[in-house]
Amino acid sequence: MKEVRISLNTIDKVKSFVNDLNRYDVDFDLVSGRYIIDAKSIMGIFSLDLSKPITLNIHADNNLDDILNTLKPYIIEE
Repeated sequence: MKEVRISLNTIDKVKSFVNDLNRYDVDFDLVSGRYIIDAKSIMGIFSLDLSKPITLNIHADNNLDDILNTLKPYIIEE
């Protein structure tokens, strides 16, 4: 599992983020406080506080470099 911090501060970013994740047949979880939701669920994402960075857990062993490259626009460096 790989953990990264992401920012989804606009509606368009959320839409493109979910579309990008759906290209992969692996599980993604978003963690915000005590809430853990499926990152492929637009409704779930909108239930979170999107004004702050969110932790994304990527449950993948293969294609991790490809996934991280796809998610580069959303990842924030801390």
